Amino acid sequence: MEFEQENVKLKRLVSELSLGKLVLKCFPALHGWDVLRFSVTLICLGFATCNRAQSVQLPDAPKPSANLLPSNTSLSDSSSTVNLTGPSDLTFSLDFVQTSQSTPDTNHGDPHPKPNPNVLLDANGNPIPLNRQQPQRILGFMPNFRSVSGGTTPHPPGWIYNFKVATHQATDYSSFIFLGLTSLTAEGLNSHPVLGKGVDGLYAYTWRGFLDKTDGTYLSAWLLPSLLHEDTRYYALGDGHTVIRRALYVISREAVARTYGDRETPNLAGLGGKVLTQVISRYYYPPGAADFSVLATKFGYSIMREVAFTSIREFYPDIAAHYIRKHREKAARLAARNAASVP
Repeated sequence: MEFEQENVKLKRLVSELSLGKLVLKCFPALHGWDVLRFSVTLICLGFATCNRAQSVQLPDAPKPSANLLPSNTSLSDSSSTVNLTGPSDLTFSLDFVQTSQSTPDTNHGDPHPKPNPNVLLDANGNPIPLNRQQPQRILGFMPNFRSVSGGTTPHPPGWIYNFKVATHQATDYSSFIFLGLTSLTAEGLNSHPVLGKGVDGLYAYTWRGFLDKTDGTYLSAWLLPSLLHEDTRYYALGDGHTVIRRALYVISREAVARTYGDRETPNLAGLGGKVLTQVISRYYYPPGAADFSVLATKFGYSIMREVAFTSIREFYPDIAAHYIRKHREKAARLAARNAASVP
C-alpha cells in the first residue's frame, strides 16, 4: 500500500512536466519510477547530442585554400570542414567567419602571398560564397553528409567511397536519436496496433525501425548506386533562380539523379532502395503490419520526409548566409561607433 501511494505521488510529479506528460500519454501502464528514468534518459541524450554535434567530417565539403587536395584522395584525406563556425556547421557563432574581402592583408606586399586558410575555395581556386556552402551538419545536429557544395569537385563515387559514406550515415549518433523519436511517436499514435503498446510495443517499433533505416541507407547510398553507377548525392540549385523553380527542383530530385559521367538519369537507386526496404521489411513485420497498403503508406512517408529534408538542404545556406551578413553589418556599425567615440 505504501509503495502504491509513493508511486502515485511520483507519477503526479512527473506528469507536471511536459516530457512526462508525453511519456505518460504514450505509456499509461508505466510506473512512476519507469517514467522518471525514461525522461532522464531522453534528457541525457539531448546533452549528448549537443556535445557530439561536431564530431563527423563531410566528405564533399569545400577545401580551405591551405589544404586544397586532389579529388582522387581517400575519404579521410578528402574530408574537410565548412569553416564558418568551427568544424561542422553554418550556424551562428559568427565571429569566426571570414572572407577574402573582410580578412585583413597579412602578406605585407609579398609577391607570393600565402593563401588564407579561412577562405574556402572552389575547384578553380575562387572563394565560394557562403550561400553555396553545404555544412556537414544543419543546425549543428542534422547530418548533411551527402550534399555537395556549389563549385567544388566532389569525390568520385565508387564501391568503397559509397560504402564509407553509407556507414557514416547509418551509424551517426543523430540517426539513433531520430530513430528513438520516430519510434516513440509511432508507438504513441499506435501506427501498427499489432506491434502492441507500452515498453514491449516501443521495443517492437524500435528494432524494426532500426532495420528499416539501415536497410534503406545501404541500399540507396551504397549497393544500388554502385551497381547502377548513379550519383545520388544532392547538388543544390542555389540562388539565381526563383523560389518556385528551386522548390520544383527539390521535388524532382526524388526522380532524377546523376550518372558517374555527370548526366541526368532516372533515380533508380534512390527510389529502388526505398521500394526494396519495404519489400525486405515483410520478413520481420507481422502480417498485420506488412500489408500492401501499409507498405505503400510507409513508402509515401519516406518520400515526403526526403523532400522535406532536401528542401532544408536547398534553402538553409541562403538563410544562414543572410544572418551572417546581418551579423557582419552589425559588427561593422559597432566598430565604427567605437572608433568614433575614441578621442
